[in-house]
Amino acid sequence: MVDAFVGTWNMKDSVKFDEYMKELGVGFATRKIGNLTKPTTIISVDGDTVTVKTQSSEFDETTADDRKVKSLVSIDGGKLVHVQKWDGKETSLVREVEGNKLTLTLTLGEVVSTRHYEKAE
Repeated sequence: MVDAFVGTWNMKDSVKFDEYMKELGVGFATRKIGNLTKPTTIISVDGDTVTVKTQSSEFDETTADDRKVKSLVSIDGGKLVHVQKWDGKETSLVREVEGNKLTLTLTLGEVVSTRHYEKAE
């Protein structure tokens, strides 16, 4: 019977998950991230052992300047969007590729910085 559950399952939509997290007592910032993630669930069986793994694009990160942040990475309209949250603050790092050039746009509040890269040959 468990064989029907074996495989990789990609979440397509979610209904009332925010309300569920509220009822659990999950804070606003964590709920916001939770509502953005679309985790993948992998179910496998080895003998009598059933393993359920959930993979998400959300992760804990220590930045180069030693900030401890919650990060969420997604693809949006052909752009790689990386959002970092910490201490009530939020920054976004958006990467776009055109040919062999990559543009990184960093936004924190009203400050927007743009960095340009070329692909190494």
